[in-house]
Amino acid sequence: MSNTTQLGLPLVQAAQAQKHVTVNEALMRLDGLVQLVLVSKTLTVPPVAVVDGSCYAVPVGAVNAWSGQEGAIAIGANGGWDFVAPKRGWRAFIADEGEAAVFDGADWRDGFVTLSPHNAGMAMRVVEADHVIASGATSATGFIIPSNAVVVGVTGRVLTDITGTLGTWSLGNPGAPTRFGSGIGTGAGSWVRGLLSQPTAYYAPEVLHLEASGGDFAGGTVRFAVHYLQIGLPDL
Repeated sequence: MSNTTQLGLPLVQAAQAQKHVTVNEALMRLDGLVQLVLVSKTLTVPPVAVVDGSCYAVPVGAVNAWSGQEGAIAIGANGGWDFVAPKRGWRAFIADEGEAAVFDGADWRDGFVTLSPHNAGMAMRVVEADHVIASGATSATGFIIPSNAVVVGVTGRVLTDITGTLGTWSLGNPGAPTRFGSGIGTGAGSWVRGLLSQPTAYYAPEVLHLEASGGDFAGGTVRFAVHYLQIGLPDL
């Protein structure tokens, strides 16, 4: 056997010369794959400057040094790339997406915490957006809650002071203006943690609704994060 079973680390052979080359290659691969962080799984053009230890999931359509390596993990090593085939069940953090993923044997499944034999699973996800408040008694975000999502709660931070004649504000959805909290402060750093006592299913995209109390909004910026679950279909 010339390589280990799980990570494909090269093994030093009997009477091998320059053993340090093989050992160093194994350590570089080990350094990339343990506590696996993928910089991206959508980048098709390799970065010009190769950072040793940086890892990428090579997508379909990759070119240049990654051509023909679709599905592999590319690990930066000595100015070039070392390629490893991931195995079903491997987990990684996708840095440019901000969420974990599990490899199902063919693709990386974003946010999945369970995976059935036919790749059905449940994903835990968060979507984040900064909302610039318009003047008026209410202000609505874009469609931040996705369809077919079970929302556990919403959190938020005031990034820049919320101005106007209001005293406090509430956060919810149209028709349920306090679903995620009320009496929320207006100063930068104020926060809201709207944890639902019963997770709520949304079958169509939905906005967040901000409502001023004691006056109107004039401006300000709030960063929201929606925490939700989604379930995936089994493969055919």
